[in-house]
Amino acid sequence: MRKIFPILFLLISIKNMSFASGQDSFIYTDQVFNEKIKTVQLFKEGWNLSYPVMKLNSGDRIVLHFDLLGNEPETYYYSFIHCDKDWKKSDIYPADYLEGFPDNQIEEYEPSFNTKVNYYHYRVTFPNERISIRLSGNYILFVYPVGNPEKPVLTKRFMVTEDAAKIMASAHRPQLTEYYNTGQQVDFNVNYTVLSINDPLRDVYSVILQNGQWTNAKINLKPDYVGNNELRYISLSTKNIFPGGNEFRYFDIKSIRYQSEFIRKIDFVDTSYHVFLFPSENREFKPYFYWQDFNGKYYVAVQEGRDMDTEADYLYVYFTLPSKYKIPGGRMYVSGALDNWAFNKDNIMTYDPDKAEYQCTMLLKQGWYNYEYIFIKDGGNTGEPSLFEGNHYETENDYLILVYYRNPRDRYDRIIGSFITNSAKQGTN
Repeated sequence: MRKIFPILFLLISIKNMSFASGQDSFIYTDQVFNEKIKTVQLFKEGWNLSYPVMKLNSGDRIVLHFDLLGNEPETYYYSFIHCDKDWKKSDIYPADYLEGFPDNQIEEYEPSFNTKVNYYHYRVTFPNERISIRLSGNYILFVYPVGNPEKPVLTKRFMVTEDAAKIMASAHRPQLTEYYNTGQQVDFNVNYTVLSINDPLRDVYSVILQNGQWTNAKINLKPDYVGNNELRYISLSTKNIFPGGNEFRYFDIKSIRYQSEFIRKIDFVDTSYHVFLFPSENREFKPYFYWQDFNGKYYVAVQEGRDMDTEADYLYVYFTLPSKYKIPGGRMYVSGALDNWAFNKDNIMTYDPDKAEYQCTMLLKQGWYNYEYIFIKDGGNTGEPSLFEGNHYETENDYLILVYYRNPRDRYDRIIGSFITNSAKQGTN
C-alpha cells in the first residue's frame, strides 16, 4: 500500500465566504481554473456514476476526486458556499449551514505510479469529522491554494435534499405534434402533506436536469395544478419538454495494448500516448439505434493496473468529425462530463478545410468515455444535439427533479425533495 501524505491542519478564515473584492467575479458553477488540474469528479459515495445529491442527516456522503499534473504536490483547502435556487450566494452565514471548521485541508493525496504523465491524485469525502452540513439547498464546493481562498482552482456544484416532499414522475413521448418524434416530456407530482406551505404558487419552484446537466436545465417551473397538498406538473406547453438527443458516442481507452472499438490507432510519441479515434459518422438523419451508455459520463479505469486513481495514465485523444463545410454562425464542441459539460478552449473543435473535418485533441485519463457533438450559436452558451447527432423520443435519458421551497420567514431556499426518473425505466427517490 503506497503512502498517503498527511499534512498538519491549518484553519484559514475567508471572511465569512465573502471572497472580498473577488465576490462579483466568482462563478457559482462547475469550473476548473487551473490548467494542471484534470479529471474532476464529484459523486455520491458508493457509485462513481451517481449524481452529486445527498440527503440531509441521512449518512450520505459526497466524494471529490481530481488530479494535479506534475511532479510536485500542492497544498489545497476546501470549503462550501450555500446558494439559492438560481445559484447565487445565499444571504446566510457559514455558521448557519456548516457544523465544524469552514475551511479544511485536503490531506489525502498520492503520486501516480508507473505512468508516462506524472500527477498527484487528490480525494476528500464529506461530511467528515471536521465538517458537516446543517441545511438543505444548493452548494458550491470550492478548492483553493493555501492562504488564497479568493482564487479557487476548481468549483463544483452539489445538492443537499430533504425528505419533506414526495415526488412521483415519468418521462414519456410528448403529446405536442412538434416534438412527438424528437422530444421527451417529464410530468411529475409533488406531495407536501408534511409541510405547511401557505402559497405554493409563490414559494415553490422546481427544476429538471437531463443527465445531470445544468446547461439545458428547465428551471423555476411552476405547477399547472394545485390542490390537496399536491402540485402537478403536466403542462402541454414546452416547459417540461427536452430534446431527446441520441445515445452517447463512446470509446474505451482503459488499455494502451490493444485497439478497442472506435480506436483507429495508438501511438507513443514524445514520452506520451496518442489515441486516434475513427472519424465520427453523421447520425442526424439516421434511424434510432439503442445501446447502453453512461448518459454522458465517464468512468476511470486501467486494464494494466490495480489502482485506477493512481495507475491510470493520461493520453492525448484525437476526435475528428467529417463535414463538407464549416457550419456558419457558431462553434462545434466535444461535449460531455469529460469536460464538465462546459464549452471552452479545451473541447472546442477547429475546422480543417483541406481535410473537410472538425478536429479536437483532449488530454484524458484512461477509462470509458461518453461524448457527443454540440453546436453553439454565436452569442449563446447552450446548444442541442441535433446537428450530427439527431433527436429521438426513444433515447434513454435520466431526469433529475429538484423541488425548492422558500419560506417567507427564511433567508435561503430549501430543497424539500428530489427524484430521478428515466425515459426507459421507473424512477427512484
